[in-house]
Amino acid sequence: MSLLVVGLSHRSAPVSVLERASLAPEVRGKLLQDAVGAEPASEAAVLSTCNRTELYADVDKFHAGVAELSSLLARYSDVGLEELTPYLYVHYEDRAVHHLFSVACGLDSMVVGEGQILGQIKDALAVAQDQHTAGRLMNDLFQQALRVGKRAHSETGIDRAGQSLVTFGLEQLAGGRPVAEWVRGRRALVIGAGSMSSLAATVLARAGVTELVIANRTLERARRLAAGLHGGGLTARAVPAHEMPAELPHADVAVSCTGATGLVLTAGDLSAALAARAGSDGSRGSRDPSGSREEPMALLDLAMPRDIDAAAHRLEGVRLVDIESLAEASADAPMAADVDKVRGIVADEVAAFGAAQRAATITPTVVALRAMAADVVSAEMARLDGRLPGLDAKQRAEITQTVRRVVDKLLHAPTVRVKQLAGEPGGAGYADALRELFDLDPQTVAAVSNPEQERQ
Repeated sequence: MSLLVVGLSHRSAPVSVLERASLAPEVRGKLLQDAVGAEPASEAAVLSTCNRTELYADVDKFHAGVAELSSLLARYSDVGLEELTPYLYVHYEDRAVHHLFSVACGLDSMVVGEGQILGQIKDALAVAQDQHTAGRLMNDLFQQALRVGKRAHSETGIDRAGQSLVTFGLEQLAGGRPVAEWVRGRRALVIGAGSMSSLAATVLARAGVTELVIANRTLERARRLAAGLHGGGLTARAVPAHEMPAELPHADVAVSCTGATGLVLTAGDLSAALAARAGSDGSRGSRDPSGSREEPMALLDLAMPRDIDAAAHRLEGVRLVDIESLAEASADAPMAADVDKVRGIVADEVAAFGAAQRAATITPTVVALRAMAADVVSAEMARLDGRLPGLDAKQRAEITQTVRRVVDKLLHAPTVRVKQLAGEPGGAGYADALRELFDLDPQTVAAVSNPEQERQ
């Protein structure tokens, strides 16, 4: 079996395609079930974020696996296979491991070095485990990816290069001014109460907004988020999602990141909010806290698919930054010198992971060989009992221990060496050679590899 990943990201597809190809949380479990239900795959996991959708699988046939995973991505998205195919990338075996480890370190993120991807990888593994589609390979791969990502952030300065999409988006809205200076004294509205919205609320609170409103479909969740943000002159409160339009005219900054499949804020909603603002203060924009000038309503849309109507770009009195504009801005963002160090870490970890996986393939064969040797010792001791029935217990135990030591010594060097050789590229053939040389029963080896099947 071999690791295969098929997917698309901000590097391979325009945002318009990414938006339509994004997978709603409620369909990911069904996608995984269909993936392992297909013939080529035995394990599967899906990584779906605001700028990537990827399906990982352990497959026994490369071409059939690519075709099946591509079809599944098309089936569960709003993009037909023919349209989707030109934007898909395929990584196989070590290249697939390298890709996920790079993603975990933030090297493949829209904002290089951002750490939010680690939480998303953790969630992807949790979903696969809940759906029982994560076996040994997916568990090993994703858990190691989390460790590699944490190592990159702790051993290098990649954090200096990276930042969250929230911070990067607010910097774009601030237009070159320090975010803390720009938002200080303003009123903010956060739509949603998930992980990205929670981060946005925290960033805004720390930056110095005076009022923060959390609007969410589940009011209790919004209340819990708001309760943790009070202090330092900040007023934080929660409102149900249907009251969000009434709060919008009072907001200087609004951040939206929900899991909605349709628009949360239409151009009509924004026009109405602008009209309400104009009616209340006679202006088309909010006044800078310094009183020096008026500014447009600042909107940050971090959802995929988008929450805020793209037509907002054409509205006077609105400044909108969304995933598409962030992608354009990030293309010019400077890379930190530590990125090269992270790439070195990824390369080392990929090599180590590959060696460990290859070595693991020999373990069932070695276990089966030692089990066969133990059976031979038991059979010979039973035979000796028939020939020398007068042996007392002490004599029999000494003979048994001696025979076992001889067998162990004979097997020690070849089994240690074959494990070492199996860890090298192309080492998988050593397991086959060992099975052939010792005439091991393939079903016995398979039972060692899949103990759950043996118990059924």
